[in-house]
Amino acid sequence: MAVAHSPLGSPEDARAQLRDYVRAMHHAYIGAARLLAPGNRAALPLLAARRVTVVVAAARHLHLMATADRIPAPRGQEVAEPDEVDGLRWTVRFYDPVVLPELGMIAEADAADPVAVRRALGISDVLYHLSVTPGGGLTAHHAQHAGTALVNEHGAAARDGESLRAMLPGRADLVDELITAERLGLHRSLRLLAAALAGEDRAVADVIARGDDDAAVRRAVLAAARSARAANAGRSEHSDRAASR
Repeated sequence: MAVAHSPLGSPEDARAQLRDYVRAMHHAYIGAARLLAPGNRAALPLLAARRVTVVVAAARHLHLMATADRIPAPRGQEVAEPDEVDGLRWTVRFYDPVVLPELGMIAEADAADPVAVRRALGISDVLYHLSVTPGGGLTAHHAQHAGTALVNEHGAAARDGESLRAMLPGRADLVDELITAERLGLHRSLRLLAAALAGEDRAVADVIARGDDDAAVRRAVLAAARSARAANAGRSEHSDRAASR
């Protein structure tokens, strides 16, 4: 990272601290993943990806994002540092406005917006995207909490996706898009897909209208699917009883 006045010290110190943070976070992610069932563990985005690049982007805010996208080999001042822990391999790439001027052109109002940063980098397939506070927010303790929270979030989404596919077999493609939209932070797409799957459900409509919690949208769609299946089962049982009289 080429920023001359980084709050993390020299560019070399900044890269080392950020690389240590990513390693500690991935170590915590893998440790928490071992507690999951094998199938659920295999479905975790970070472990299922064939290649992983962790992009560290400084654009007024500090962004860490893992992507499965292929990124060209470094040129000029770009830095790429390979790393691994417990069988998970990745490469850390560092970008700031000196290396990538587009990052410096992001407006202050959009500096914390993940989509604006991804657009500047040309990245679409994001496995995770975190905003990190330089200094105190880059300790091993923070990394452990971040990694554990991330695997819990990914695991819950994977389990809910499996449940929705089982309950909505004819709409599995929409379910896949819903889960992917949540992971990529495509908030509007997520809500459009939720409306297509269960927009007639009042709880789903309410959480879509609030628009402040993507995971809540997924959970509401799951609850609506369960409710609809229970209602259908009740009607079927009633019909069977009536037919037997």
